[in-house]
Amino acid sequence: MAEALICGIDIGSTKIATLVGMFSADTDEIRIIGFNSSPSRGVKKGLIVDIDQVTAALEASIEKAERMAGHQIKEAFVTVGGPHISSQNSHGIVAVANPQFEVVEEDVRRVIDAARAISLSNTRRIIEVTPREYSVDGQGGINNPIGMSGVRLEVDTHIITASTTNLKNIDKVLNDLGIGNLGHIFAGVASAQAVLTDTEKDLGVALVDIGGGKIDISIYVEGALSHSASIPIGARHISNDIAVGLRISLDSAEKIKLYLSNNKAKIEEGMKNKEKNVLDASKLHIPEKLPDATAKEVIEGIIAPRIEEIYSYIKEELSNSGYEKQIPSGIVITGGGALTTGMVELGKRIVRLPIRVGTPERASGLVDEVKDPMYSALLGILYYGNNMMHDDKDYKDFNSVLKNFSMNDIIAKSKKLVKQFLP
Repeated sequence: MAEALICGIDIGSTKIATLVGMFSADTDEIRIIGFNSSPSRGVKKGLIVDIDQVTAALEASIEKAERMAGHQIKEAFVTVGGPHISSQNSHGIVAVANPQFEVVEEDVRRVIDAARAISLSNTRRIIEVTPREYSVDGQGGINNPIGMSGVRLEVDTHIITASTTNLKNIDKVLNDLGIGNLGHIFAGVASAQAVLTDTEKDLGVALVDIGGGKIDISIYVEGALSHSASIPIGARHISNDIAVGLRISLDSAEKIKLYLSNNKAKIEEGMKNKEKNVLDASKLHIPEKLPDATAKEVIEGIIAPRIEEIYSYIKEELSNSGYEKQIPSGIVITGGGALTTGMVELGKRIVRLPIRVGTPERASGLVDEVKDPMYSALLGILYYGNNMMHDDKDYKDFNSVLKNFSMNDIIAKSKKLVKQFLP
């Protein structure tokens, strides 16, 4: 079977990344063929604040990814996140069209449409409606009601909404570059697709994507997405603290943070031996002269307090969601900030839940390029987007129109079938 090209774009606070993959229905696997990540400009806390800068940065990223992939990018899925994200759970109920027969796909579509009919201001738009569970004639806990007999179909859904203004800004950037937008996908949901296991989702787990300027949270309970949120604080705040504390530039502070995070064993050994020259400006290629501060002072005096604050916000969000006691699998942290030194150890102490770092691994091809928590959302958006396209195709399957019909609606179904073939 021919492979299908699929592309994802992640417009973040610290990076703008483009990923191109080929999906094969035979292997159910995505093969990465193109990738680029460039420093972000014009984005703060996940929100576009300068369209021209974002357009220029994204254009450069797309061009490099296209050259690597050998394909032109015409359409893509794009991640969204930040404090403009909000969510709620909604309930829908409809009568089954043909109660003497079975629940069909059209019934499922109608009940989901009923659930998404929520009161919403003009400044907000629904970007995700995920069924949590179905109920047929009062029997709950159903994952797929198609084929079941009943007269009343109900569904509990999780709805994610975003700022219309920010979505329009993203669309404008893509339109200026001639890229069609296949869909906005919440970064927390995309990351969950890349790093969470089915067992974790079934038991209950919180996915925490720690980006540069914001943290996206998705909570799964009994296998279903149940809560989504975003916190306007991220790993860039840790770099800011280092810059202020050591009186150095933000770029130099970022280098120190990465050095401490990427050389944990070496740093711990140096701290045990009370070495004072672990942070050497010449070795770190920092232009400024560093003050007489040891690695221990930087980690415990500057980085740790900010990490504690980050987890206090995460803990508060878990408590506000109402699912704090229903996530025995604990927290899976991902995103570039997940690798910050002390992030796992301090988190376990503060939230008192299991914590692990989630790394995306479900891919082939140029996996070394994206096998990093920083790109969890980027890889996850390809899998999630592919599932979305599959679902849409299933709904348009002409053969399904002829299934489960009765004499009462054969004329209506026939009219619908004819219309689908008309231009």
